[in-house]
Amino acid sequence: MAVLDTLDVLAPIREKVEAGERLDFEDGLALMESDDLLALGEVADLARRVRGGGDEVYFVQNLYLNQTNVCRVKCKFCAFAKTQKQEDAYTISADELVEDAVAQQAITGFTEIHCVNGENPHVDLEFYADVLRKLKAAMPDVHLKFYTASEIHHMSKLEGCTHGEVLRVLKEAGLGSLPGGGAEIFAARVRQLIAPGKEPAEEWFDVHNTAHAMGIPTHCTLLYGHVETYEERVDHLLRLRAQQDATGGFLAFIPLAFHPENTVFQRRGFRFTTGADDLKMIAVSSLLLDNIPNVKAYWIMLGLSMAQLAVHFGANDVQGTVVREEIFQAAGATSGTEQKVPELVRFIQEAGRTPVQRDTLYNELRRW
Repeated sequence: MAVLDTLDVLAPIREKVEAGERLDFEDGLALMESDDLLALGEVADLARRVRGGGDEVYFVQNLYLNQTNVCRVKCKFCAFAKTQKQEDAYTISADELVEDAVAQQAITGFTEIHCVNGENPHVDLEFYADVLRKLKAAMPDVHLKFYTASEIHHMSKLEGCTHGEVLRVLKEAGLGSLPGGGAEIFAARVRQLIAPGKEPAEEWFDVHNTAHAMGIPTHCTLLYGHVETYEERVDHLLRLRAQQDATGGFLAFIPLAFHPENTVFQRRGFRFTTGADDLKMIAVSSLLLDNIPNVKAYWIMLGLSMAQLAVHFGANDVQGTVVREEIFQAAGATSGTEQKVPELVRFIQEAGRTPVQRDTLYNELRRW
């Protein structure tokens, strides 16, 4: 009987997908509450193909950098941030960062630098702009994907100016796009519980809306597996979809599983999300976000084997080489901090998909 109930729940959703109709809140909740994981994956993969997707799975050669881990906010889910007085706090100068990046590019040939930081109250906007200028001068062909919306908002508060004024300075300095961090869960109830010092969701949207209006593409995320409900996950996804309807500026969506290690949640008995929950989140995201062209299965968070499964659950991107990622490592990720191109190609092919190396803007660079 349970099987029949599951089929009854998913059948009308599958019909909507086949007809190209948009799913609504109730559909999203039904998907979240379904325990038929294989059926969810099948419908998600169907939706991706109905929208024109093929067997391509994308990745980028990228380097992860962090200029500073000093942060004014004490988010309860974060194992990365430090106060300036802590022994392992750091703030790296522009010249040091550039020297390091240039040396790394000579080794790996990356096309993108991904950089996020703590919200450091001890530096100013010029600190961030100077880093961008010097990196762009040293590596003019490398795309600079820098600073979350939370960081942009923090800079605007420090400088007493608007998000647009901050973004204008950074764009002129070489900013190419924004990562999607800082979104967490948009529900005010949850934000108050997990990140009481962080700006409300409306500020996150204003930064991305402003960036899109200025021609700066961005990414978007959802942090799940802590204290949020299924309803709050679905609401989050639909708010992202509405933003994309309005501006079309999101390049990709990345669902991020909460990692409790070395956070206050570990002391409260929280555990890592299960593989089933991760795959369900990928599938539901790809089904609801019908206007965001790419959904990432972030291998450093999921692990390589789960990422291989995820490309059959609606994901079409596994992020990239991810050289020197620190934030998820601090929170207990065990998948390593780098995959070389041949290894990524092999693991995508083993998943039965076609590896495509891309740049940040999803221009194809090489296909296997």
